[in-house]
Amino acid sequence: MFKIQPRVRPSLPAALFLTAVIVALISFSIVKLESVPHIPILLSIFVLLSFGALKKIPLKTMEEGMIEGAKSGMGAVFIFFLIGVLISSWIISGTIPTMIYTAFSLVTPNFFYSIVFIVTAIVGLGIGSSLTTVATIGVAFIGVSQAVDASAAITAGAIVSGAFFGDKMSPLSDTTNLAASIVGVDLFTHIRNMCWTTVPAFLITLVLFGIVSPEVEQTQFPKVEAIKAALSEMNLIHWDAWLPLVLLFFLSIKKVSPIVTLALSSAFGVLLSFFHSDRTLAEIWNILFSGFVSKTGNADVDALLTRGGMDSMMFTVSLVLLSLGLGGLLFSLGIVPRLFEAIEHYLRKVASTVAAAALSAIGINFVIGEQYLSILLTGEAFQRQFEKVGLARKNLSRTLEDAGTVINPLVPWGVCGVFITKMLGVATIAYVPFAFFCLLSPLLTILYGVTGWTLTKKE
Repeated sequence: MFKIQPRVRPSLPAALFLTAVIVALISFSIVKLESVPHIPILLSIFVLLSFGALKKIPLKTMEEGMIEGAKSGMGAVFIFFLIGVLISSWIISGTIPTMIYTAFSLVTPNFFYSIVFIVTAIVGLGIGSSLTTVATIGVAFIGVSQAVDASAAITAGAIVSGAFFGDKMSPLSDTTNLAASIVGVDLFTHIRNMCWTTVPAFLITLVLFGIVSPEVEQTQFPKVEAIKAALSEMNLIHWDAWLPLVLLFFLSIKKVSPIVTLALSSAFGVLLSFFHSDRTLAEIWNILFSGFVSKTGNADVDALLTRGGMDSMMFTVSLVLLSLGLGGLLFSLGIVPRLFEAIEHYLRKVASTVAAAALSAIGINFVIGEQYLSILLTGEAFQRQFEKVGLARKNLSRTLEDAGTVINPLVPWGVCGVFITKMLGVATIAYVPFAFFCLLSPLLTILYGVTGWTLTKKE
């Protein structure tokens, strides 16, 4: 989207005013009115169209900007559809029930949240997808938290922290590859350099979750056993139920396209389901589209397994398209470029440059609600400025991940925030205070910018 040519150069006050109006409109609607994000984003688009009309920009030109913005997210749209299919196929194959059953078996009376954080971090690192991690092992741990009467909000914070640690550090992650490629840095150089901020954030987060972990009494575990029994009665707990997950890991390690990986793993799940149930092909087709409906009689299990399907992703897909359309319009009307230009003009030192890049990535996440755009726009805008202050490009790629990738799940109307809330059933605002890793990452990158620690000069 950064290649969209601005059609007008608004004044800085006008750009700031429009940005403030959009942020206020979206924030008020989400927080005060408890509205879904779609309506305020749509209203924001009409605000920008009105501004463009006042500037006598043809409607067709503005429509082209929105379309270009939406086009940049079509790959994500297909991935969302496939995640919906994947969840359904993994339920009927027994993969998700088996994962939940195993996750229950990992529960111990001590350090529950730390266990959640570590396990989701390992899974996220292995498959390189935060959203897939949330939609699979994350869902399992939410079920565990309900069973042991632990806080769903803190559990969700641990899940988000672990999943986005994996997404940020995995060489299989699209955001990791995007941040490295947009700045022109070798992928593994980028990952090694991220360790300076990521490892301390990981360790601090682990300690914090250990401190807040509840003292779970042994008497609470019969509820876990009841859920495990209900899962067993579904006849979906099998050793071969792990095979779709193994296939997902294998294809990810081989760097196969996420679309192909999700499709093959889903197909394998469907194939496996024929060996453990007598569902007809028509019934399976319906489950893949509408989702699986659990009727075990156990309320916790039914709430946990009634999910999935392409239809369940429509909410998120529509939000993606609206958010990216808004982003395209913001760029086409010159608002984002004008803000970047103003920021760049006043940057003279390393500390202010790093802080401005981090705050810009955070700001784009809140204004547009899309992590890819925060990486693309910030990376494109600040490359020249980082070179001006003598910093190597890998410092910028690290900043993009520290303040771009991990911030989107903290935005209630952001693509990741909405998806996670949809999957886990926990409001974004509820888990934000406990997403320690995501909160620490931008703070550490700004701290390093101020102190100069670990920053590499341009050769």
